[in-house]
This record gives sequence, structure tokens and C-alpha cells, in this order.
Amino acid sequence: MTIREVVSVPNPVLRKKAKQVKNFDDNLQTLIDDMVETMRKAPGVGLAAPQVGVSERVIVVEYFENEEDENLENSDLAPKKLYTLVNPEISRKSVDVIEGVEGCLSVPGYQGEVDRHVMVTVKAQNRHGQPVTLKLKNWTARIFQHEIDHLNGILFTDIATSIWKPEEQIEDNV
Repeated sequence: MTIREVVSVPNPVLRKKAKQVKNFDDNLQTLIDDMVETMRKAPGVGLAAPQVGVSERVIVVEYFENEEDENLENSDLAPKKLYTLVNPEISRKSVDVIEGVEGCLSVPGYQGEVDRHVMVTVKAQNRHGQPVTLKLKNWTARIFQHEIDHLNGILFTDIATSIWKPEEQIEDNV
């Protein structure tokens, strides 16, 4: 497995609609394994193939199982759930939306307030091509929406209601 470079704006691959994956071959398996390692090294909770310069519809997401327990984020013993999805699409979404703070490995140094659907259903394939359907809510739904946006050339900064540099916010409060 290889740690790949995370590309950042203004790299044009981040603005392209990624191609559908048709071949579930060794190259795809290597890409997925590399993406998982890259996401963990960054560190991040999700990564889309365009973020490592590959315009294909692949995402990886890893998060704490008990997303509501803030103390888990600081624990090395907390269980994490890893998803590797190929050709993911949001098939259903709640009417309800909630605002939350997001950042992105491809937009370093910035955060923003983004409205996301509270619940989504994602249809995809696993790394071996078998169909997968996930019903997601809250923080987990936000991560998946963010990563699927990458596959469509959308960055969180495109849909944020406000954007800032975290160090600016700290300086303003001093």
C-alpha cells in the first residue's frame, strides 16, 4: 500500500465529474487500499478518488461507531467502521437539513458552515462489485454527502453559507 498525494484546489481533477467504475480489477483494489492508508495518514474521516488525482467514482469513509460520544474521538480504543464504496449515489434524502462545520483535505486551512440532509440513503457497490445500500443519518450522512459531492466536482466551499480560516477565528476571540 502506498500513501498518495492529496491534491488541493485549484487542481482541475477536483472539478470534474468522476467516471463510473466498470472494472473491479487489481488496479481498483490497489486504489482503494491506497486511499484508506492515505485517509488515515492525513488524517481524515473520508476520501474520494479525485482527491488523490483519480477521476473515478470511489470513496472511502472511516468513522467512530458511536458518533454521538465525543469522548471516543480521543480514544485509540474506539471502534471505527470502514466503508469502501464504488459508484455511490444518493438515492433518497430527508427534507430536513442541518447546518454543520466542515473542512476538507483538498481545501487545507479552511472551514465552513454547510447545510446537509439529516438522513440519506446511498446505493453503491462494494470493492468486489456487489450491491450495497446504506441508510445514514447525522454526522455519518454528512461525511457521505461531502465525499459523494467530490465525485461530482463539488467542494464544500461551493455550498457553504460561510467560510473561514480557523486561526482567524481564534485571533478574533482574543
